Amino acid sequence: MVLEILTPEKKIYSGDVYGVLLPGITGLFEVLDKHAPLVSALGKGNLKILLDKNKAENYSIQSGFVEVLNNKVTVLVEGATAL
Repeated sequence: MVLEILTPEKKIYSGDVYGVLLPGITGLFEVLDKHAPLVSALGKGNLKILLDKNKAENYSIQSGFVEVLNNKVTVLVEGATAL
């Protein structure tokens, strides 16, 4: 699936991933390949990009939203920094 992480200033990440672990406002949740359509608010926390089953990248994000549609995950956040 394709993941894009966007802030008002720039695109932080774009590429094919295995999955993504997101800090929802009521707790963590994971989105994997062929996930059902979804829109959710995100809280401040750690976003974990699962590049494959053994590799991951982490970003600290501010609040925002995520949209999952047609095997594409779009994360819109106030700010994000790589950890």
